[in-house]
Amino acid sequence: MVLSVETITHDLGRIGVQSGSTVMLHASLRRLGATEHDADAVITAMDDAVGPDGTWLMVLGARDPWDWVNTHPAEDRAELLADAPVFDKDSTPADPDVGALAEVFRRSPGTVVNDHPDARFGARGRRADALLTGLPWDDYYGVDSVLDRFVRSDGQVLRLGADPDTVTLLHHAEYLCDLPGKRRVTRHHRVMGTDGQPVVRSISCLDDNNGIVDWPTGDYFTDLLDDYLTSGAGSRRLVGGASSELLEAADLLHFAVDWMNHNLA
Repeated sequence: MVLSVETITHDLGRIGVQSGSTVMLHASLRRLGATEHDADAVITAMDDAVGPDGTWLMVLGARDPWDWVNTHPAEDRAELLADAPVFDKDSTPADPDVGALAEVFRRSPGTVVNDHPDARFGARGRRADALLTGLPWDDYYGVDSVLDRFVRSDGQVLRLGADPDTVTLLHHAEYLCDLPGKRRVTRHHRVMGTDGQPVVRSISCLDDNNGIVDWPTGDYFTDLLDDYLTSGAGSRRLVGGASSELLEAADLLHFAVDWMNHNLA
């Protein structure tokens, strides 16, 4: 069965996506199933579901074949990056690891994209500019980040068949939890400077690749989300062929901070 835009929009309404909502989407196109017009059908359906007063966003990241430079000593990285292409928010492809939909979303007319190689999001709708303008360079998932603003906008996390380790909002909880010795990293990227010339710039943040602490299974996001869903939180239905959840961002964040304080200490 090929899913129409109308069917996907209907399913989104049944799970609880309403006109005027602010929604962060994580989706697996494969689990959703075949659609009319491929990934464009999902984008149209999301636009229709949140309506003209709503907003929806996705994490994009950036394809970066030069990321190996950040495994070298910090003092060597500028020289190693001398021939690297400059990150460009408008043309650098999305990180393939976040899924095929992200790149289609990035390139869709009307999608606003912020200028950060590690914390790059796309957003569409009324609140897009407010979510993505004037963001911090360091600690980009912390205070006044996209994630912070998203929660304060009464945001909802929509997971359409997404893997359990792909809830980006949980990185904000890492900044808010009360743990000593959180692991930090410094990365370097070649970006465009304010004078219009390429420059190598450093980014300091919590370690959002390997986690802020070691965890026996290597990934505490999966265990955290499993505990949250087991508690009965959220709305759950099939959207197309994908087992899906719609989660209140503020409630999930509160649970995540408490869970990290208790389990990661």
